[in-house]
Amino acid sequence: MEQFIQDWGYIALFLYSFGGGFLALAIAGAFSYAGDLNIYVCIVVAFLANFIGSQFLFYLAKTNKDYANDMLKNHERKIALVRVMLRKYGSLMIFIQKYIYGVKTLIPLVMGLSTYSAIKFMILNLFASFLWALVIGYLSFTAGELLMNFADNFKYIGLVTVVIVLFILLTSFKNATKKKKKRATNEV
Repeated sequence: MEQFIQDWGYIALFLYSFGGGFLALAIAGAFSYAGDLNIYVCIVVAFLANFIGSQFLFYLAKTNKDYANDMLKNHERKIALVRVMLRKYGSLMIFIQKYIYGVKTLIPLVMGLSTYSAIKFMILNLFASFLWALVIGYLSFTAGELLMNFADNFKYIGLVTVVIVLFILLTSFKNATKKKKKRATNEV
């Protein structure tokens, strides 16, 4: 397993960070603490991937507005929230959005659809991506001991937790199906 992590860890980190996710960087930080990966390489890989991913979304929206609008069509409420946040915080949102799940991919798209300067976005995105990778990477590396202990403990209680969650989900699904059938029978 350690060899697999060493061989594929940086590639997985790049691909996950390209999409804006920070879970892979947190996991890579814990693996760096364990000695399987190098934290400095992890931070650089995550920084580059995150920067390139945000730039890609920005330029996608800037150069292909119809396609970007089609992509955003199903997210009207989030787009409204993003526009309010952009009006309130302005360029600072480029830094803030890196840490907010659910809007981190929408901010570059919405900014690309606007008249926002591409050079200004690139410069701010460069600093925001670096700060994001540094903060998440450093915090996960320093919390590596805690994360590794949690992973060791989860091995033992994980199976029990999964079984309990599956039981609850199946029971809920069964009850919802019975109620739906009962309502359908009463309506006829």
